[in-house]
Amino acid sequence: MARRLETKRLVVASHNPGKVGEIGALVAPFGIDTVSAGDLGLDEPEETGADFIANALIKSRAAASASGEPALADDSGLVVPALGGAPGLFSARWAGPDKDFAVAMARVERDLNGAGGTPAHFTCALALSWPDGHDESFAGIVEGALTFPGRGARGFGYDPIFVPRGHDITFGEMDPEQKDRISHRAKAFAHLVAACLDTPDRG
Repeated sequence: MARRLETKRLVVASHNPGKVGEIGALVAPFGIDTVSAGDLGLDEPEETGADFIANALIKSRAAASASGEPALADDSGLVVPALGGAPGLFSARWAGPDKDFAVAMARVERDLNGAGGTPAHFTCALALSWPDGHDESFAGIVEGALTFPGRGARGFGYDPIFVPRGHDITFGEMDPEQKDRISHRAKAFAHLVAACLDTPDRG
């Protein structure tokens, strides 16, 4: 049986403001406040895992150990089968040291010769770690297709070039509340909620 999360504060093991914001919005209804690893001055561990879950666990374990508090990490990426699964685990690295996702999206477009409509999916792995070494992990996927040029200034990462299945706008054009209902992160979080969290605090 999964361990229940009994805390009012959770460390988000990320230095990415977009991820931190989305995770904070997801846990807020449960009466949980978040603080980012960046705000705590924690180092970013090297992501050497063979898959998304492994990388998420590396980050959550490091943050839980360093902070002494439960920590939640996200490892997610864009998977394009026509590119052999790339950028995949290297989704953030394609953006370079400056984390410029305009560069990363331009590379995807270039490698696909601008072929809009190419199937793709986002994968999200969430890892929840406690300072005593216990872990739980969850995954979610959202299918869709790519569009070029990118559209919309909302979201982050590859959102402007990804149109989720059943929609005609990109994640970059979508209201955050709508994205939070259908995204890969939301799906992974739903599994986490079922396993580890109590009924949301609606105030």
